[in-house]
Amino acid sequence: MPDHYYTRNPNTESDPLYWEFQLKGSNLRFKTDNGVFSKKEVDYGSRLLIETYEAHKMDGLLLDVGCGYGPIGLSLAKAYPNAKVHMVDVNSRALSLAKENAEINRINNVQVYESDRLTGIAESNFDAILTNPPIRAGKQTVHEIFEQSYEHLTSEGELWTVLQKKQGAPSAVDKITEIFGDAQIVLKKKGYFIIRAKKV
Repeated sequence: MPDHYYTRNPNTESDPLYWEFQLKGSNLRFKTDNGVFSKKEVDYGSRLLIETYEAHKMDGLLLDVGCGYGPIGLSLAKAYPNAKVHMVDVNSRALSLAKENAEINRINNVQVYESDRLTGIAESNFDAILTNPPIRAGKQTVHEIFEQSYEHLTSEGELWTVLQKKQGAPSAVDKITEIFGDAQIVLKKKGYFIIRAKKV
């Protein structure tokens, strides 16, 4: 059975790629590999989330859940140099790549470490949590990310996520509304929903 990008230790043979991509006004260089999500380019959903996200606190504490090789967390750390960005994933290869990509791009305001969903995270005072959730891991996993995010946000903290309509965006809106009391669809584009919810 092939490895998924949410596998803890991918057995897929390594075959690294290097390429550059412009995100939120910065040109970033990425190393990617087999066994991680969207190896050849920053996927459209992540790009939409990155470009749409607006920090309500420029020097806040941010969390990127399911960071992969790092496009979301690193681009936001670059765009908001006074912020501190935590980046977590369950995939050990993805974490190694994210750390290496932080070094390649000389981004120092990040902390990269392992966490299955948010179970490995001690802090509970994030100003924003962003996730392009692992849809193929199943609805339960995705909904647990939303539930756990609520517990790890500070008051007025925001959850930002991206999902495709055909992969459950409407039901995600319902779930997030159930947890947070409200969920705003910030953008709909090419079948993708950018959803924001505030903890009050």
